[in-house]
Amino acid sequence: MGFGHVVFPVSGESLKTLSQAGEAVLGPIAEICRRHQLRIILDLVSAPPAGIAADDAVPDPRRVPTPDRQTAFDPQAAVDLPLDLAALVGAGISGFAVSVGEEAPRWADVIARTRSSGGECRFLAWTDVGADQAAIRDAGFDACLGPAGALEAWQGDAHAQAEPTRLPTMAYPERPFGPRLAGRIRHTPLLRRASLRALRLAAAAGDGLLVPMGFEVAAREPAHRGPAADAVSEFRWAQQTAPFDLSDEIAATMATPHGGAGGSMATRVLSGPGEPVLALFRTAIPASETGDLILVNENLRQPARVLPSPILRGIGGEFGPFTAKPPDAAPGLDGARPITLDAGETRVLTARRAAPVAASVARLPEQALERAVRAPRLAIEAVTPTAGEPRFPVKRIAGEAVRVEADVIADGHDVTAVALLWRPADERAWREQRMAPLGNDRWAAEFPLERIGRYVFAVEAWRDVFGTFLYELRKKHAARLDLSVEIEEGRLLVEQARGAARGSVRAELDALLARIAATATGRLDLLLAPETAALMASADQRPFAVRQDPAQPVDAERRAAGFASWYELFPRSQSREPGRHGTFDDVITRLPAIRAMGFDVLYFPPIHPIGRKNRKGRNNSLTPGPDDPGSPYAIGAAEGGHDAIHPELGTIADFRRLRDAAAEHGLELALDFAIQCAPDHPWLRDHPGWFGWRPDGSIRYAENPPKKYEDIVNVDFYADDAMPALWRTLRDIVAFWVGEGVRLFRVDNPHTKPFPFWEWLIADIRGRDPGVVFLAEAFTRPKVMYRLAKVGFSQSYTYFTWRNTKAELTSYLTELTTAAPRDFFRPHFFVNTPDINPLFLQTSGRPGFLIRAALATTLSGLWGMYNGFELCEAQAVPGKEEYLDSEKYQLRAWDLDRPGNIVAEITRLNRIRHANPALQSHLGLTFYKASNDSILYFAKATPDRGNTVLVAINLDPHRAQDADIEIPLWEWGLPDDAVMAAEDLMRGERFAWHGKVQHIRLDPADSPFAIWRIQPAQEV
Repeated sequence: MGFGHVVFPVSGESLKTLSQAGEAVLGPIAEICRRHQLRIILDLVSAPPAGIAADDAVPDPRRVPTPDRQTAFDPQAAVDLPLDLAALVGAGISGFAVSVGEEAPRWADVIARTRSSGGECRFLAWTDVGADQAAIRDAGFDACLGPAGALEAWQGDAHAQAEPTRLPTMAYPERPFGPRLAGRIRHTPLLRRASLRALRLAAAAGDGLLVPMGFEVAAREPAHRGPAADAVSEFRWAQQTAPFDLSDEIAATMATPHGGAGGSMATRVLSGPGEPVLALFRTAIPASETGDLILVNENLRQPARVLPSPILRGIGGEFGPFTAKPPDAAPGLDGARPITLDAGETRVLTARRAAPVAASVARLPEQALERAVRAPRLAIEAVTPTAGEPRFPVKRIAGEAVRVEADVIADGHDVTAVALLWRPADERAWREQRMAPLGNDRWAAEFPLERIGRYVFAVEAWRDVFGTFLYELRKKHAARLDLSVEIEEGRLLVEQARGAARGSVRAELDALLARIAATATGRLDLLLAPETAALMASADQRPFAVRQDPAQPVDAERRAAGFASWYELFPRSQSREPGRHGTFDDVITRLPAIRAMGFDVLYFPPIHPIGRKNRKGRNNSLTPGPDDPGSPYAIGAAEGGHDAIHPELGTIADFRRLRDAAAEHGLELALDFAIQCAPDHPWLRDHPGWFGWRPDGSIRYAENPPKKYEDIVNVDFYADDAMPALWRTLRDIVAFWVGEGVRLFRVDNPHTKPFPFWEWLIADIRGRDPGVVFLAEAFTRPKVMYRLAKVGFSQSYTYFTWRNTKAELTSYLTELTTAAPRDFFRPHFFVNTPDINPLFLQTSGRPGFLIRAALATTLSGLWGMYNGFELCEAQAVPGKEEYLDSEKYQLRAWDLDRPGNIVAEITRLNRIRHANPALQSHLGLTFYKASNDSILYFAKATPDRGNTVLVAINLDPHRAQDADIEIPLWEWGLPDDAVMAAEDLMRGERFAWHGKVQHIRLDPADSPFAIWRIQPAQEV
C-alpha cells in the first residue's frame, strides 16, 4: 500500500526483555521489514493508571479524545531507558513513538543519550490538538502523530488562527487506540464514505499517514489492544467479514505527495462552527508559492454547496485560482461560481501565490502626483435629493421648497463654507443660499420652485479663510489673550480681499479699512462685527472651491402631477340606454355628477376607431356577434388610427365641446396612450416595416401571459424601417392630442416599450409644454417601475391593489415614502381598473369598497377609480380578477342610483382631501401603534405639522374591531397627559382627546374607518 514504516506497540514490561534479547529476537523481524522496504517504529505504551479503565474514562468535551494509553515516564527508570533504547536501535529498530503529554522537556535527556549511544533514530510524539510543538521539537522529537483526519479535531477555535506546525505531523484517519468508525457507523455505504473522507482529510492535512491496522477492512475493534495473537486473530476475522477493502484507495493516497513534505506548515480553519462544509487552508511558512484548500462535506447523506466568497475572503486574495489537486479532476474554485461536494466528499484544491493587481498609478508616477497636487481638498458626498443618476431629475410640485442636504468633508480644522446654488434651466445666472451645518459634516438648505419646469441645483464648498480667522479670534478673545498680532492679521485679510474685489464690495472694504486705521481701540470690535463677516463673505475668493458636478436636475411639475382624483369611464357606455352606443354628448351629461363627487380628472380608455379583424366578443370571447363593439384597445380601422376618433363616439368637434364642458365643471380630461394596433390598423398597410413578420407572412398577436390579445399586434421599435420614423410618428400623435388640449396621458404597458424611447418622447413633449403629465400603467417588477419614473413618467400605478393586510400596507408605503423612490416615484392608487377586479372587493361587500376608498384617498395624493366602484360593482369571472360582462368587450347601461352605493362617502373623502394639504401627497406619512393587527393607524402631516390628520382603518370588512391607539403627543413635545383638539372629518364632530392612549371601535356595518384632524388644544 506504499507505507515506509510499521509501528509495533511494546509495553514497559516487554521493553527490557526486548532490549536484552536484542538482535536475536528483533534481527529476523527487522530483516523481513527491510526486504519490504519497511522500517520499524516501536510505540512505547503502558497500562492506564491503576483504578481507571480506559473505556470508562470521562472525556473532556473541550478537547479531541487523546489515545487511551500513555507512555511510562518514571524518572528512576529514565536513567536506564536510553541504554535499552540504544540496544533496540542496534538491533534494527528505526525509532520510537511516545505519548509525551506536557512532559516533552523531560524526554530531552533520554533522546540525546539514546542517539549518542545507539546512533541515529527517530522519535515521534503522540500529540493532541493545541500541543506545544515548539517544546516537543526542542526536546529532540522528529515528528508528531496527530488526529488531523478526525473532523472533531478541527472544530472549536483551536485553529481559528494559523499557528505554524514546528514538526512534520503524521496524521491518522481514525484513533488507533479508541473506538473505530466501523464501531459507530453500521450502514455500509455511509461507513465507506466516512472512511474515505477521514483518509483523504488526514492525507491532505498532514505530512504523512499513520493508518491503524484493520482500517482498510473496516475493523471494529481498536488496534494495539491485548496480546499480539489476539490482534492477529481479530485482524484476520475483520478481513474475512470486511464490507469493503480500501487497500487500493490507501495505496493511491500514499502515492500522492503529502502536505508540506516536512517543512513548517500553517493550517487555518476558514469555515465557521456548524457549517456543513469544513474548509481548511494549508501553506508553508514563512512564505510559500503554493497553498492547499481542503474542503470536507461533513454530511454523509447529502451533497453540499460551497459558496466561494466566504472561503476566498478568508484567504484574502493571496492565492488563486484554485484547481483540483492531481489526480483528482473535480471542478476548482474560482470565485465566480459555487461548487458542489458529494456526500462525505473531501476535495483538495491547490493554487499558486497570486500577484496583486498592479496599480495604474505606479505606471505613471509623475502624472499621478500632478493629479494629486491639483485634486480638490474638500469632498462633497451623499447629496440629496437624487434619482440615483445625475441625468435623471427628482420630482417636486411647483411652489414647493426643495430641501438639499450634503456631506462636506475637509481635512484639518479650518472652517468650511458651503453654498447651495440653483437656477431655472432657462436662466444662466446661479442663485445662492448658504447652507447650515447639521452636525457630523452634514449641511442643509432649501430653494424655492417658483415656476413649472426644469431646475438644476449644485452644492459648492470651500475653505473659509476669514471664517477660520474669526473662529480662532473669538476663542483667544474669550481666553483674554493678547490679540495685537491677530488684529493685524485680520486687517491684512481685509486688505487682501479688497485687492481682489470689484464695484460696491470694494468700496465697502475701503471704508472698513479706513475705520480700522482710524481707531486704536475699536479694531477688534470692527473685526468681530457681523457686518464685517457678511462683507468678507461677499468678497470671499473661495480657495480650494469644489462644486457638485454634474448639477442635479429637478422637475417642478404642476399640481395635478402630485394631487388629483381620477374617475375612469367608457364613453360608449354612458347612454344609460341598453344597446345604444354612448357619445361624447352623453358624457357631457355626466360631468356634473362626477364633479360633485369631488373628482378632478375624467379619464377615458382609448377613443380611437376599433379594428374589425379578430374582434373580441363579450367576456373576451373569440366569436363576436354582429353588434359587439370590440375592445377599444384594438386600435385602428379603415376610419383611422391613434389620431382619429371612433365614429360612434362623435367627431373631433364633439370632443372639443366635451373638453370645454369638462373644463367649465373643473374637470380635466386624460386620454389613454396605448401603442398597439388592431390587425387592420392603417399602419400595417402603409408601414409594414414597423412590424415583425413571421416567415410565413403572418404576424404574432400580443400576449401578456396568461392573457392573450388576438385582436392586437405590436409594433417593433427597432425594426429597420421603424427607426426613427415610428418613434417620430408616436411623438407626433402625443403632440396632436396636446394640441387638442389634453395634458394628461395614461400610458398602457409602458414597460414593454424601450426606455430610451420614453426618455426621448417625454423630454420632447415636456420641452414644448412642461405641464404635460404621463401616468405609467406598469404592473411589473419594482425596479422597472422605478426606471420608468426616472426616465420621465410623473406618476405610476402600483401594487397597492394587492396590498390588503396591515403588514403589507405598512411595508409597501414605508418603501415608497422613506426609501430612494420618494424623490422620483409618485404612486397613483387605483382601487380598481377595467382589467382588475380585486379579489378583496369580490368578497368583502360594501364595507370592503369603503376600506379601499379610505386607504387610497388618505395614503396617496393621487387616487383613481373605474366607473362602477361607487356602485360596489364586483361581479367577476369565476376564479379570475376580471369583471363579468366587462365593458372592455360590450356596452353597459349603468344604474347610477343603485341601492347600497357609496357615492356620499366618496364625495366626503374627496372633499376632505381638498381641504387638508397633508392628504395631497403620499409623503408626510407616519405609521403609529394600534393594538390590533386588523386596524391600520397612521398620520399624514405637512412638514411644519400645521395640518395633521390621523386615520384609523379597520381592514376586516366582516367584523367590528377594537384597538388602543396612541395619540402622537410627542410629535409636538407634549406630555402624555396633554389635551388635543380633534375633529371627526367624516361626521363633522369636534371634541377633545385627553391623554396619549385612546380606545377606538370601528364597525364595518357603520363605517370601517375614521379620519380626525388634530392640533394641540388652545388654552382659554
